[in-house]
Amino acid sequence: MQTTEHAHNVSPQGAHAHTINTDTIGSHSHGITDAGNTHAIAPLGGEWLARGTVALDTPIERNGQKITQVTLRKPKAGELRGTTLNALVNLDVDALAKVLPRISSPMLTEHDIREMDPADLVQMGVAFADFLLPNRAR
Repeated sequence: MQTTEHAHNVSPQGAHAHTINTDTIGSHSHGITDAGNTHAIAPLGGEWLARGTVALDTPIERNGQKITQVTLRKPKAGELRGTTLNALVNLDVDALAKVLPRISSPMLTEHDIREMDPADLVQMGVAFADFLLPNRAR
């Protein structure tokens, strides 16, 4: 676990600085007592992105347009049909190619997923896997 310090504005009282423990890629927890201070952190050298949003290293080109980022939403159980949770947690390409088009915006196709840069697929898989965790585990 890596420890670092940062400053941000998350409460009505204004900005504050504190020590954080980075638990997983792109998130952290801290010990201040104000409720609701869990929030995403930006990747090194990156921009602030909402939970479930992935900035693609290699944009997807479709109909003359470039898709540079994709936002995933939390799936409903029925949207996981046709695969297994085990395959999804293990970032199986076939499983992700089935599920990601159902929860992505802009909507990606299975073909888009299969042609994607592997680094981008891993980023999307990690963003997806975060939705499978209970809130207390984040």
